[in-house]
Amino acid sequence: MRFHRECVRTAQKFSFHGLVHRAGALFDEGAFVDGENAIVDFKYFASPKVTWWFDHHQSAFLSADDQKNFEAGQTDGSHRMRKFFNPNYVSCTSLIADTARVNFGFDTAPLLELIKWADIVDGARYESAKAAVEMAAPAMKLTMVIESASDNNLVPRLIPLLTEMSLQQVLEQGFVQVLLGPLMERHWAALDLIKQRAVVEGGVITFDITDQPTEGYNKFIPYYLYPEATYNVGLSKSSFRTKVSVGTNPWTKKAPSELVNLAAICERYGGGGHARVGAISFPPDREDEARKAVGEIVAELRRAG
Repeated sequence: MRFHRECVRTAQKFSFHGLVHRAGALFDEGAFVDGENAIVDFKYFASPKVTWWFDHHQSAFLSADDQKNFEAGQTDGSHRMRKFFNPNYVSCTSLIADTARVNFGFDTAPLLELIKWADIVDGARYESAKAAVEMAAPAMKLTMVIESASDNNLVPRLIPLLTEMSLQQVLEQGFVQVLLGPLMERHWAALDLIKQRAVVEGGVITFDITDQPTEGYNKFIPYYLYPEATYNVGLSKSSFRTKVSVGTNPWTKKAPSELVNLAAICERYGGGGHARVGAISFPPDREDEARKAVGEIVAELRRAG
């Protein structure tokens, strides 16, 4: 938003619409406005209504046709300076920042704290599982508030503040503070629940909390509980999906060459993500199918060691 406002300057106002990974169609053509539309940190959509796109996920394209559409636009120049893909970036935030700075002269200096923490959060670059789970830093608490948001207006309200204030100042906003207390209580309850359910075998942590519907939980809890494990496969359920979450312990002592590409595994089931973390979404009523996928993935990861 700040890049577009300062460097492109063709928009009078900005509005925000969240996208989620779910089973079935990911995009609603009717949600796009007649002016400029940007998709960031999400799958590619080959629609003429999409004027800007930034993504860094290995599994950025839903189909070969989508990838061909993107590549054709890069070759003929029709959207070379409007659509950007680079899976080497840790976060989409840093991809946008570098692209905007190099190609458009955008001044990223006022946003360095935001960019730094986006890389830490998205790349799971926390100094320890303790730091990730006990969440002393303002960025960690804000991340929890954002990930747990049930009010669709919360994130659109936060985005402008994140471009103008320090993370501590955003955290101190009254409408954020009123959410924080109950969320911290829920966080510790989730830790207790996963502690009760989690089993570790062959270097793989597994747990099933589908009977306790949740819109999200701290993904580092399993490694906080079992720091010796290499992988984690969790099954959870929310209001709109049954989710298989697959992750690699960010603090594992295994060499990168020994680790399994989790995005490639998830793609086989219609999901995706990064090499070290991925997810698969199933409809809420297809728990059995999701549970079968969990069994197959766990077996594969245990065989890989």
